[in-house]
Amino acid sequence: MKKKYMYAVACSVLCSAQAMAQTAYDAARYAGDELNGTARFVGMGGAMSALGADISVIGTNPAGIGLFRGHDVSTSFGMNITKAESDFNGSVMNDKRNKASFDQIGFVYSTKIGNRTTLRYLNFGFNYHKSRNFNRVLAAGGMLGGLSQTQQMANLVGGSIHSISDMDDIYNYGLEGHSGLSNPYDPYYSNYPYLGVMGIRTELVGVGTLSNGKQAPMGWNGNANGFRSREEGGINEYDFNVAFNVEDRMYFGITLGVNDVNYTRSTYYSEDVYDGNHSGYYELRNAFRTEGTGLNLKLGAIFRPIEDSPFRFGLAIHTPTWYSLTDKHSSEIYSELNYKFEDEADNMQFKADERTTTYAGESLQDYRLVTPWKFNVSAGTTLGSALALGAEYEYAGYNACRMSYNDGTPMENQNQYTKSILKGQHTVRIGAEARIASAFSVRAGYNFSTSAFKDGAYKSLNANDIRTDTEYMNDLSRNTVTVGLGYRGKWFYTDLAYKYDVYKSDFYAFSSEALPVTKVTNERHQLLLTLGVHF
Repeated sequence: MKKKYMYAVACSVLCSAQAMAQTAYDAARYAGDELNGTARFVGMGGAMSALGADISVIGTNPAGIGLFRGHDVSTSFGMNITKAESDFNGSVMNDKRNKASFDQIGFVYSTKIGNRTTLRYLNFGFNYHKSRNFNRVLAAGGMLGGLSQTQQMANLVGGSIHSISDMDDIYNYGLEGHSGLSNPYDPYYSNYPYLGVMGIRTELVGVGTLSNGKQAPMGWNGNANGFRSREEGGINEYDFNVAFNVEDRMYFGITLGVNDVNYTRSTYYSEDVYDGNHSGYYELRNAFRTEGTGLNLKLGAIFRPIEDSPFRFGLAIHTPTWYSLTDKHSSEIYSELNYKFEDEADNMQFKADERTTTYAGESLQDYRLVTPWKFNVSAGTTLGSALALGAEYEYAGYNACRMSYNDGTPMENQNQYTKSILKGQHTVRIGAEARIASAFSVRAGYNFSTSAFKDGAYKSLNANDIRTDTEYMNDLSRNTVTVGLGYRGKWFYTDLAYKYDVYKSDFYAFSSEALPVTKVTNERHQLLLTLGVHF
């Protein structure tokens, strides 16, 4: 393969107003939630939607607030330990992180209407809790066997580059970036993908001659790679509730949820490359941040069908969350390449080292995301005053996520892509609480959630994409085990819970059908303490 390489200069790549930036992986990230809240709620695996009388059910079945018969104030905080072990072709890496967290604070104001009235209690509640914890670290890498991220860079511009002169136009355009470049092969499109442009300007993408004589963009061969990422932030949910107790047999509630998204991710990717007598390495760094807010409603009902029985069942519907989000993204590539040339006339050889850096200046895009509906059914009962049992099932159709530009124009291609790689998620929760003394209880719970990703899901970067982060991770089914301990005094109570969360993921540093999967085992240990008063 014959290539032409060009001298590189530093550049700043500006964003295009309608360039595609979001992916189905962003939609899945903000549509999901996790088991978190008060230590009692977590200790029972969250299976309290039908049992009620805990502030955290405000976010699962709002009718559960109707079971309070007094005022309640609580706050929760704890410690999280996250671990990730990756295995790529036998190369195993580990990383972990410890971080304290403030997880919940809320209150219930209970108003007694009467003992013989149809409406017995009218209750109001507010609760803040961290519904999603994004803190996660990952280290992965190993031998590539000739596969390379630079080949994906070349593929991104493959439909737009047809000669060396096309490559020169991109390379020599100047410091203004690529946004003014004209693509003569597509009159409706005037921009090239960021990652392809950055690859060209750091000499990681060149033009080669194919066997049929045509010229096309070509990448290098990859020898070994390394990847590290750090994710931080979460989704903070603020729930406002009103609930009704009707004849101590029927309970109804509605919750207005206000979500605050704060997510950051930084990644570092390095690769050793070669091509014949040429060799070198490069580094790609990405910084990504999302901020925004969303609104949703949760409607719930709980019924006690048999007057003399404590058994009850619940139904709840969660509307989509309507998000307004802003993405900020920046990246840079540094390459250090060693070229070896041979002068055929004098039979002499010499080396030339090229060190180049190219930057993608911060791109910013506002957009809207609509998450799927959620449906929850639950059941619970008590056996005297010694034992409480709860179980529930929840469904969310992730493939129904929809994204649009800030002016309301749908992202049709991304929405179809989201529908093709995401699917419905099923979650089952069970829990139990046993009183071991007049003031002390022990708890245990279990959650199981199926994957929201279809088999073979992958991240699609398009020819007009401003994204330069090629990596993606398909989370598989999740198992969560919890235990807890509680103390109840006359007015003061405290609870302690431990949660062990484990799930596997399929990770890919870039898109290639031949790239072996990196198997990742994710673990999270959470210790949670709740302090509260009931009066």
